[in-house]
Amino acid sequence: MAKVTAMDVAKYMIDKCENDNHPITNLQLQKMLYYVQCFFLVEKKKPLFDDDFEAWKFGPVIPDVYREYRIYGALPISSDADKAEIDIDNKEMELLNDIIKKTRVMYPWRLVEQSHAKGKAWDNVFMDGIGVGDIISKEDIKNNGF
Repeated sequence: MAKVTAMDVAKYMIDKCENDNHPITNLQLQKMLYYVQCFFLVEKKKPLFDDDFEAWKFGPVIPDVYREYRIYGALPISSDADKAEIDIDNKEMELLNDIIKKTRVMYPWRLVEQSHAKGKAWDNVFMDGIGVGDIISKEDIKNNGF
């Protein structure tokens, strides 16, 4: 299997959500990527992708994914014309799709609120702005992600 990147997962999520008539915004995408990574670290004992999250004001962010879709602002992201696919096994795909279905219907600011809770991974790094832009370790995400 090829290495999966956060961008691969993001494109898959955008495509799936749009095809299921649940388009998502960049804010939702970032939170959904975070929850996917949390679940994979806890349930599968490994990250889905190697990219690191940074602690930004509105929560954990994968910078290159954010930059790719920031042109949409708070509007839903349109998927690329190409069908987005990722090379993971069936069990991992089931888990990914389940997380997508559960998180895409959540109010985006509820996802922000959950990821910002005191003592959670983002809070441990962000520290009221002192750690803005610092990497949130996968170990902290696994142990304190949600």
